[in-house]
Amino acid sequence: MSSPVIELDNVTKVYPLPSGDVTALREISLTIDEGEFVAIMGPSGSGKSTLLNQIGCLDRPTSGNLFLAGKNIREMDDRELTSLRLSSLGYIFQKFNLIPLLTAYENVEYPYIMKHRKNDDTGRVRDLLALVGIDESLSAHKPNELSGGQQQRIAIARALVNDPAILLCDEPTGNLDSQTGAQIMEVLSDLHRKGRTIIMVTHESEIAAYAERTIVIRDGRVA
Repeated sequence: MSSPVIELDNVTKVYPLPSGDVTALREISLTIDEGEFVAIMGPSGSGKSTLLNQIGCLDRPTSGNLFLAGKNIREMDDRELTSLRLSSLGYIFQKFNLIPLLTAYENVEYPYIMKHRKNDDTGRVRDLLALVGIDESLSAHKPNELSGGQQQRIAIARALVNDPAILLCDEPTGNLDSQTGAQIMEVLSDLHRKGRTIIMVTHESEIAAYAERTIVIRDGRVA
């Protein structure tokens, strides 16, 4: 039986603003098991991206506890959180977030260098680019020379380079046409079939249908 890799226990996130505090998440409790493919849905402003940022260690809960592979992120310092993100988490962004001055190959290699303090001499970067359909000629191009679908494929390869247990996807098809979006979802589905845990934020029901389970967020709560 699978064990939880992510566990939220009464997680609340409050953003203090001059005009008054904004509560983005309200006492959320849920677990996600190893190897699950989970979609998070909800209207704009519901808190779904905030929830993904909590799971991705990009932010900490205001109250409550969040356990990632058994570790409580509220008890970790910034250095420990950075190490956890590099080793256990892969993040795929809607707007790709590729570094404009680097080639596709260099973008994928960058997190590897951050973790290992050396260039990839194992062939992993090349193999991952091939896995997502980017050949050697395309890998020499910079992001602005590539289509949106190609950039998202590179972003997926980058997210996988350090072999993370968990893939976090924030609207991974949001900037793509429907045909390219379907191709990207097939790549993600294949990664899930190979055992990867995937958590995906989307507002599209046809994209959420690729997941095994859907969590709906409304007004910062699990609906």
